[in-house]
Amino acid sequence: MADYKAPLRDMRFVLNEVFDAPGHWRAMPALAEVVDAETAEAILEEAGKITAGTIAPLNRSGDEEGCHWQDGAVTTPAGYPEAYRLYAEGGWVGVGGDPAYGGMGMPKAISAQVEEMMNSASLAFGLYPMLTSGACLSIYAHASEALKQKYLPNMYAGVWAGSMCLTEPHAGTDLGIIRTKAEPQADGSYKVTGTKIFITGGEHDLTENIIHLVLAKLPDAPAGSKGISLFLVPKVMVNDDGSLGARNSLACGSIEHKMGIQASATCVMNFDGATGWMVGEPNKGLAAMFTMMNYERLGVGIQGLATGERSYQSAIEYARERIQSRAPTGPVAQDKAADPIIVHPDVRRMLLTMKALNEGGRAFSTYVAMQLDTAKFSEDEVARKRAEDLVALLTPVSKAFLTDMGLETTVHGQQIFGGHGFIREWGQEQLVRDCRITQIYEGTNGIQALDLVGRKIVGSGGAFYRHFADEVRAFIASAGADMAEFTTPLEAALVNLDELTRFVLEQAKHNPNEIGAASVEYLHTFGYTVYAYLWARMAQASLGRLSDDFYASKLGTARFYFARLLPRIHSLTASVRAGSASLYLLDAAQF
Repeated sequence: MADYKAPLRDMRFVLNEVFDAPGHWRAMPALAEVVDAETAEAILEEAGKITAGTIAPLNRSGDEEGCHWQDGAVTTPAGYPEAYRLYAEGGWVGVGGDPAYGGMGMPKAISAQVEEMMNSASLAFGLYPMLTSGACLSIYAHASEALKQKYLPNMYAGVWAGSMCLTEPHAGTDLGIIRTKAEPQADGSYKVTGTKIFITGGEHDLTENIIHLVLAKLPDAPAGSKGISLFLVPKVMVNDDGSLGARNSLACGSIEHKMGIQASATCVMNFDGATGWMVGEPNKGLAAMFTMMNYERLGVGIQGLATGERSYQSAIEYARERIQSRAPTGPVAQDKAADPIIVHPDVRRMLLTMKALNEGGRAFSTYVAMQLDTAKFSEDEVARKRAEDLVALLTPVSKAFLTDMGLETTVHGQQIFGGHGFIREWGQEQLVRDCRITQIYEGTNGIQALDLVGRKIVGSGGAFYRHFADEVRAFIASAGADMAEFTTPLEAALVNLDELTRFVLEQAKHNPNEIGAASVEYLHTFGYTVYAYLWARMAQASLGRLSDDFYASKLGTARFYFARLLPRIHSLTASVRAGSASLYLLDAAQF
């Protein structure tokens, strides 16, 4: 596998030249105080160094060794504790945290780039700080000031880690049927009892304490999802002076044996009357948990992008060096027995697909991150509400489309290696295995598609969608004649999506099955159209600068996207319009 190199040039291009992120930050006083172009540049440079130099070398060895469980204790692979300590000492766990509690206070547009680099270096490693950051988001937004003061500084510092304990053996997507109970105590604490499964980082040796956020039900809770509360349950009790006390009544019963992310501890957690404190209000636990979901689901989407980027870096190096056969037009490498495989049309098709999806995905993740920043920091109420609506609309798309495209990209990278891609030596098969989970956890991609169509499109009557469509139309109207080769197909794609959205809204009125039947293909149609918009913006930023290879490459990749990838929307649209009838032609026994 090629050594990982952080794609800093492309990150700068997206932030500064496509979206003018520094101008975006200056317009919001809360961000203008903590970040500017120079600060962002320094942070990304340093993140690139630690991810490439310290974390990336552990990716394969961590996969080979995996985590170990013995008598309730979990040890991570060799090198992980030391690397995590260096990562934490650099302040990277709290890069987006509130400075009042020791965080860096960086906008999501910056932390999204850091997440990509970290997950490209090692997805399994990246899950530990990601879960801590997610737990911090919920604590920061919903916990009492006393809990925030007691737990956030050490979590942002990476001295303590965090986990999110949602899933139970019988309750995955349907959290309303969880059985974990929380009994109130006279001192205001609760005794939490139950079993949680698939808990990333539920137990490990990277930090001295782990702060679990646990969904549970009070004794008098109403049935279903409206009866769920959220509790902070530390692995080790924390004394009033901040020192660590006795071990809490919880334990890791086992770790899972998985297809990928072997160096990430996926735990069964048993809570046996463990002491905890409520976060937020009684029976409002899902709302508190969903505070972090928009961030975490974008984070999982970035994991798909990140593995795709790592796969591309290895594939392009291999394609330039591996010689096999001659180019269709005749020998290119006259001094060699064969030509490098990059000359072959099918290899170029795969490489360009990877490049277009990765760079489109980076623009998309940054775009969504900037909406999150506007929703959180803007003082303009109208702008903030619009950003909130766009975040609601685009979160399921970013999670599902980025990870679906990530798997496609890692498979292309594996394919370019041929037989060498199937064996462990080159590392490409690990990326395929690691990427696969991103389509499953934090809500499967099918659930994301249902969320998009059922809640965000049908649920809003198309109002959320109109924000996006109006923005794209405004861009098309403002673009010059030199942009026609991009804006003409973009406009056609948007008209198609407009019509498809109206079709879905109308069909949903008559048959509830139509929402689920249309959802995945609709989400993909939406995703390719979003990428078309962003590729048009990247092309606009590159026109007139073709003497520089970076911009020439960007423009050529944009042309490839519009010629070879955007047309996928036509078959997807046909599938949506086919409706749900064919899905119900068989009885269950006929399958």
